[in-house]
Amino acid sequence: MITKLTFELILGFFLLFIIVKVVGRKIINQISPFTFIASIILGELLGNALYEDKIGAFYILYSMCLWGFLLFIVEFLGQKLLFFRGLFEGKPAALIKNGIVDKEALKKNRMNINQLQSLLRQSETFSIREVAFCYLEANGSISILKKTPYQKTTVEDFNLPVKSVYVPVTLIRDGKVLWDEVNDLGFDEDWLKSQLLSKNVADYKSVFIAEWLEDDGIFVQTY
Repeated sequence: MITKLTFELILGFFLLFIIVKVVGRKIINQISPFTFIASIILGELLGNALYEDKIGAFYILYSMCLWGFLLFIVEFLGQKLLFFRGLFEGKPAALIKNGIVDKEALKKNRMNINQLQSLLRQSETFSIREVAFCYLEANGSISILKKTPYQKTTVEDFNLPVKSVYVPVTLIRDGKVLWDEVNDLGFDEDWLKSQLLSKNVADYKSVFIAEWLEDDGIFVQTY
């Protein structure tokens, strides 16, 4: 019994190590709800198999390899296709826009104002009035862009005029144009083409990422 358990533990240890190395570090960081649940199930597969007398090393090997292969397929599809990336990883939600709490976004993400304030305090922000933009990330954490007067190095320290705060908007990701973002800014395809041409870029597909910042223009990185 001890010999069998020892062998299965060693086998399970190395299988877990290989799966994490192949699938990637996301499974450790639990970057999305999907990878979090997948990690729990992976651990349950190994734990239940180890202490079930009727399950041998072959079943441990088979079940963990199959689950690891499915995880690899999901990660691969997420890297190659934006549709699957959004499906499995989710998208950030803007809870505060231009200093105004978006009540519909809170409701959609099943949050209330108390929970939002708690998350802000955990990020060393003790008043909503300090926040220009706040995003709820796919992994449950929040990202905050503070209003200019509340930033750590304030313009008031240098007696400079207060400037408006803008959030960068991703226009192109992995060669795919995010038309919803372009339209929300009030721009069109002709405007986008002219902006890319100003950076000597003629084809959307050659763009790795393109961002627009109101007071700084467009930033483009090609493949």
